[in-house]
Amino acid sequence: MRWTCGLLAALAVCALLGGAAGCGTGDAHERETTVPTSPVGTLGDEMDEDGRLYREVGAKGAPAVAIEIQPDSAGGWDVRLTVRNFRFSPAGSRTVPVAGRGVARLYVDGRAVARLRTAEYRLAGRLVPRGTHHVTARLYADDGTVWAVHHKPVESTADITASGSAAEG
Repeated sequence: MRWTCGLLAALAVCALLGGAAGCGTGDAHERETTVPTSPVGTLGDEMDEDGRLYREVGAKGAPAVAIEIQPDSAGGWDVRLTVRNFRFSPAGSRTVPVAGRGVARLYVDGRAVARLRTAEYRLAGRLVPRGTHHVTARLYADDGTVWAVHHKPVESTADITASGSAAEG
């Protein structure tokens, strides 16, 4: 009878501490099936112009991006990104950094114009006034940090020149 009272007291304590997980049963199984949330890379002190911290990763296997831009027939610009060691995260992804995953942000002359979840984008002509401009694609982790290698953001820039009409440029 004495051990039954001890068992009942232990069960009561478990219930007060949060059920079976508070007593350890099932806890190990839950840890095995959840996605690890340990950070990827190292957060540095450097930030981009929007105040987002750099997430430093080693050069071997690091994400990479290249940008190619062509004028389209409607007066805009077709932007195509080529990525290596990187996958675009779908909308609704968890805001936890995962190696080689995230989004790209597109900048025109340092001003953010789009957040990309695919490798292709149509840049409206109104965002690129007459003249020469720098268009940059930069890679970000899902938590909003900037992928960086050797303290430099993982990005690629192309120069484009917009003239008076689509036929000219």
